[in-house]
Amino acid sequence: MRRHEDRNLYHALHEAAMERRAAALATIVSTKGSTPRKVGTKMLVSPEGELVGTVGGGCGEGQVIETALEVIRTGRPRMVRVDLTEDLLSWSPAVCGGIMNVFVESLHREAGGEKGPARKLHAADPRRPDE
Repeated sequence: MRRHEDRNLYHALHEAAMERRAAALATIVSTKGSTPRKVGTKMLVSPEGELVGTVGGGCGEGQVIETALEVIRTGRPRMVRVDLTEDLLSWSPAVCGGIMNVFVESLHREAGGEKGPARKLHAADPRRPDE
């Protein structure tokens, strides 16, 4: 299941970069305690809030999506601390008891050139005409 999710995410990331569509890439960079996803898990967020992949769902994912939309608007990367330890007595399955740090970066092209993963993917594309 994980391979299929990864393939879908990298395909969507590649397409967004090739078409120079704005998007944000969220990557879990550290975890502590019990978390729904582990380090290296990625989620792609469009300006319309469409998602490819998941960093775990629930309120924590909502926090990452809000940050991703801000990153798309500003172009400035952000680190999000998702605290899943609050309200451990809750009946919600979204409360895992851990903490995740999620790095969110923009994929869109800025005036000074491409940034982040979009630059790397665009440069490596064999369909890309020489400049």
